[in-house]
Amino acid sequence: MNVYGTNYTDGDKFDGLTRKVGFDRMIPPHALEVCYNKTTHIIFPAEIVYCDLGNENLVAGIADGAKNVLRVKSAFKSFKQETNLSVITDDGSYYVFNVKFAKEPLLLSIEMTDFLHDGEAVNRPNNAQEVYLEKLGSESPMLVKLIMKSIYKQNKREIKHIGSKRFGVQFLLKSIYTNNGLLYFHTELKNTSNIAYDIDYVSFKIVDKKVIKRTAMQEQVLEPIRAHNYVTVVHGKQSERTVFALEKFTIPDDKQLVIEIAEKEGGRHQSFVVDNEDIVRANVIDELSIQ
Repeated sequence: MNVYGTNYTDGDKFDGLTRKVGFDRMIPPHALEVCYNKTTHIIFPAEIVYCDLGNENLVAGIADGAKNVLRVKSAFKSFKQETNLSVITDDGSYYVFNVKFAKEPLLLSIEMTDFLHDGEAVNRPNNAQEVYLEKLGSESPMLVKLIMKSIYKQNKREIKHIGSKRFGVQFLLKSIYTNNGLLYFHTELKNTSNIAYDIDYVSFKIVDKKVIKRTAMQEQVLEPIRAHNYVTVVHGKQSERTVFALEKFTIPDDKQLVIEIAEKEGGRHQSFVVDNEDIVRANVIDELSIQ
């Protein structure tokens, strides 16, 4: 067993029998160069939720209007000591960089790729750690993403009685799934007209059954925490599907869930009603069968 022993002199000693952290447990850092007169920008595949700087030699901040772009530069005209930078993104990925000063950095704009590689069957690289985020409860962000991609890929229509259709546009609820405190809604928008449908927003609201003219006080808005293949336009004679993930909920007898999609600068809005009996019949996801 590879352990720290009495002859170990590199740094502080540990009391008792202590196993070394092997290189297979290490997350290899990326090399990053910064300078004082220019800003280095790093583009991540998801929103940045955490950033830590190794020391005062660095200054960094999230770019205005772009929550997935980090700007980094040197706080001084030069520094000799190497430092580091750590970032966690909204999809649960963890990134680490070793940072040093350079008069002219080789790379000033860096794009970090998505470790899932759009569903390809590849092993996770070492930077793809499962960081659990508070709003996902006890669920792994990577597992949530895999579940949503699997639902989208399988494309099963488990529900055939919920939807709306008018003006050449059809909005359907294809299925509802549940897993580990989350609900997954698989929707489809079909545009049989020749005019493109520009999506303004998709909303999930719990409203009173007996209230025809709804007001803000009578609506409870549910915010999706994830969306897979959320598009902004459905072109003529085409269709698009989206999988939304929401925190688990149930609906009182006197209320109902309304899912609405609105057309931007148009009037072809669509909406349909989901009752509590449809929610409680949600299909349980078998994690072992996720593709």
